[in-house]
This record gives sequence, structure tokens and C-alpha cells, in this order.
Amino acid sequence: MLSVVHRGLAALLFTLAPHFFAADPFDWQEHLGRVYANDANPVIQEAWLLGRYHGQWHWADGSAGEDDDYEGRRYRMGGQARLFQRLTVHAQMVSGSDFEPFYNGFTELWAAWRFNDALILTVGQQKHRFTHDRNVSSRYINYLERSMLTNLFGADYTPAVTLSGRTPRWSWCGGVFSNKTGRDMEDAFTNPDSGYSVLGTVTHDLTERLGTDGAFLNFSFVHSDANEKATNLNRFDQGLASALILTEGPLSLVTEVTTGMGGDDGAAYGLNLQPGIFLTRRIQVVARYQVAGSDEERGLFAQRRYEREAGLTSGDLYQAGYAGLNFHFFEHRIKLLTGIEYATLDGEHCWTGSVAIRFFFGPHSGGPFPMAQMLDPAFD
Repeated sequence: MLSVVHRGLAALLFTLAPHFFAADPFDWQEHLGRVYANDANPVIQEAWLLGRYHGQWHWADGSAGEDDDYEGRRYRMGGQARLFQRLTVHAQMVSGSDFEPFYNGFTELWAAWRFNDALILTVGQQKHRFTHDRNVSSRYINYLERSMLTNLFGADYTPAVTLSGRTPRWSWCGGVFSNKTGRDMEDAFTNPDSGYSVLGTVTHDLTERLGTDGAFLNFSFVHSDANEKATNLNRFDQGLASALILTEGPLSLVTEVTTGMGGDDGAAYGLNLQPGIFLTRRIQVVARYQVAGSDEERGLFAQRRYEREAGLTSGDLYQAGYAGLNFHFFEHRIKLLTGIEYATLDGEHCWTGSVAIRFFFGPHSGGPFPMAQMLDPAFD
């Protein structure tokens, strides 16, 4: 199955190659995946095909081990439609890592009713939006993985009922989520044995006040009533996070502080800095520094992928520095991420090098900051 997918991707890239040399190679991809659009139709206004493939090679060398491998990290396919001017339905199936199994249930399966821009009701399997780091779709993140502390919370897509909305300077989302997910979403949604979580996030647009191209202040919280049967958000009872997201021309900077409290392995707290700059419209230099601490001797756990295979396990102080060079062939729709990261935990260390391909089609994220600003084409 993996070789078939790789051949298919190679054929797709070969087909798209002529667009690299078009006069403006970016216009055509803006609506990649859209198969129908007509706002005058009273029944169906828009229809999309959705797809995502994330493949990556890594090499990890640590003080207690080493590992290298190629992984089919994410593979999703589905569709989305906007109906009756107010209803949006969305479905995406997901495969397991390296396509094992090929069908692993639905990562998202929801319906949303827009009363107005300030009030949208969504029911079904959807994304936890605790921390800005988690809120940004994997389609747009600039690194191989999200931060260690973000991943430590164990958030995934689960059944939920949420309310969200947006005004000119504020956006918000909150709801109740199941702490269990799997192929049987009815069981995950209705079985109370795994517990539930309450999540909320609010973002304030500070762009006019700070005088930058973009400036957003984000706050988020989570309260998790999980138990031994929970498969999601079962690490901490409460979490708080705050992020400042700034963009100015080709420059971007994300600064986020996060804390988790009430876990069996103690509380944890961390800082995540993410600067970046576009050298041209296609080439971006990124960096990241993250540091996290715990009040328990073994309160932190290294990244499940890569670092644990190279000997990093647990401890009370984690630090990591990342430097990368990203190539945006068609903005975020087709890009290549390259980077190297150095991490330390409890006296052990690990170097991780990576090369990753990211490809998706479908509508762009509706978040207030889905990506850093691209440079004007004239800069190339």
C-alpha cells in the first residue's frame, strides 16, 4: 500500500510541475479541491474534496540510542459541503501511521450550523483547540512535530458539542468533549465511562493597537474529568495557555506559555518560542526554542516519535532547539520541511534531523492566524 501511495504522489507532483513555471503559479492552487461553488444555489453553495498526505524521514542519534526511518505520518481523505446558506458538513477518514491500517476511522465527522458569524454550533468528532500550538492545523505548522508539552496533554479528535464565533476583533470557541475516541464514535460519544473535558479558547485581534501586519493574543483552558478508560486528555486535570502571535512582512514570531496541573505525575509548565522569516516567497527559515519543567522528578516525557527511540525517556527539565529551512512550492499546499533539533532531558541528549513532505487540498483553515505571511511575488 505504501509504495502505491508513493507512486501516486510522484505522478501528482509530475503533473503539477508545469505550474512551477507559470507566470503566476500561485493563483490556480487557491481553490485546489473545490469541485462546485455557486452562492445563488439555495441548496448547495460549495463542495470540496479533502485530502492530506504527510510523509517524513528522520534520523535520531542520542546518548542512549539511535533510530532512523521513513514514516507515512498522516493520510486523510474526505469531503466538505456548505448547504442551505448555514449548514456545513465535514467528513475525513484517517489512516494509521504507514497506512496500517489503511482505514482507521474518521479524524473529523461533524456538522455545523451558522446562526450568524458570532454563533456557530458544531456537533460531531472534531479537534481540541487547547493551546495555539495545537490550534494551528498540521497543514500549516513549520516543524516536524508540535512542542513536547503540547503533545504531552494527549489531545486528539473526539466527539464534542461546541459553540464558536467571531466578531471584528474577537474570536472564540468552547465546548464539551469526550475523553475517548476510536472507530466506534457512537460509543465514544455516549459512553460516560471515559469521562469528559471542557475546553475554551478566545483570541483578541491587536493588529491596529500594535501597528503590525498581524497581532493576536490567544488564551485557552481545559478541564479534564478523565479516568483509567480515557484515551485523550488524560495527563492533566487542568491546563492553561497564552500565546502572542505577531507578523510583520516576512517575519513571524509566536510566543506561548503553557501549564498543566493536577496530573498523577505532577504539574508541568513550559515556554515555546517560534520565530520565522521568508527569504523569498518560497523559502522560509524557521527556528524554535522550547523549555519545560515539572515539579516531579519524572513528570515530563520525551517526544514519542524519534526522541524516545534514541534514549530520551522522562525527567523534570526538557529543553530543545530547532533550526529549519522550508520550501513552499505552492504556499502551504505543497511544501518540504527540513530541519535539525537538539533536545535534552534528565541528563540525556538527542539530535534529530528530518526531511518531510506536506501536501493537502481542500479549503483553508478558518482560524485567525492559519499561516505566516508570504512575501509579495515581486520579491522573488
